[in-house]
Amino acid sequence: MIQLFISGQEIILILALALIFFGAKSIPEIARVMGKGVREFRKATNEIQKEFNDSTSDFKKNIDEVNKTVGDDARKIKENFDKAKNIKL
Repeated sequence: MIQLFISGQEIILILALALIFFGAKSIPEIARVMGKGVREFRKATNEIQKEFNDSTSDFKKNIDEVNKTVGDDARKIKENFDKAKNIKL
């Protein structure tokens, strides 16, 4: 996540410049448009993340199944090896 390090003085300067350039009447409209843009961006980001998670869930399930199968087989091999070690000739 990107973090912007802006001090209080810098924020006041930015707000003062916005007031000078855009005027007091248009600042609320600009803030609404920016808020809507941020909401749309977050919505799109959440949709992309959900799509990614949905598409990789099957892959994760397959990996878990393979991991379980390999673990079970390794456990059986170890048990057989231990039994073979205990056999006296």
